[in-house]
Amino acid sequence: MQWRNSSTNYGLISILMHWLVALAVVGLFALGYWMVGLNYYSSWYRTAPDIHKSVGILLFGLMLVRVIWRFASAGPAPLPSHGRGTRLATKAGHGLLYVGLFVLMFSGYLISTADGRAISVFGWFEVPALITSLPNQADAAGLVHEYLAWGLLIFSALHALAALKHHFIDRDPTLKRMVGRADE
Repeated sequence: MQWRNSSTNYGLISILMHWLVALAVVGLFALGYWMVGLNYYSSWYRTAPDIHKSVGILLFGLMLVRVIWRFASAGPAPLPSHGRGTRLATKAGHGLLYVGLFVLMFSGYLISTADGRAISVFGWFEVPALITSLPNQADAAGLVHEYLAWGLLIFSALHALAALKHHFIDRDPTLKRMVGRADE
């Protein structure tokens, strides 16, 4: 398997980033859903949010690398069997996923830094609190974060269902290209 994308297949770097982002998004959603139910006396009350924030910051860095990589190594050409509508839906869907993830992460940053404290990333480094004076910053960003997280999870499930539709109903190599097996 090649490292870079080709005109027909995704390369190893794109594939790894895609699946790492997918795993992180699902994991962060599950952790976030679980941690909001914790009470003050839970041993995870401080630990779970710290893990959530740290992984979220690392995901932001990975997404920045992913965007740069999309320009450095363009993805495969659309399949000839995909019509104009499918191509537009693909571009719009991917754009929505990218923008949604960045807004979700930014809203998480606004929640976490509303009190003026930096975000420690596993104790390795800190991300400073640059924006702290917005009215009701934590509450407003919290609503955006919650609803957008649900929306992205649902949209990601639709994205996965679309890939399965291409694989099992259309019998085209869309899904195989994202798991590195389109040539087989």
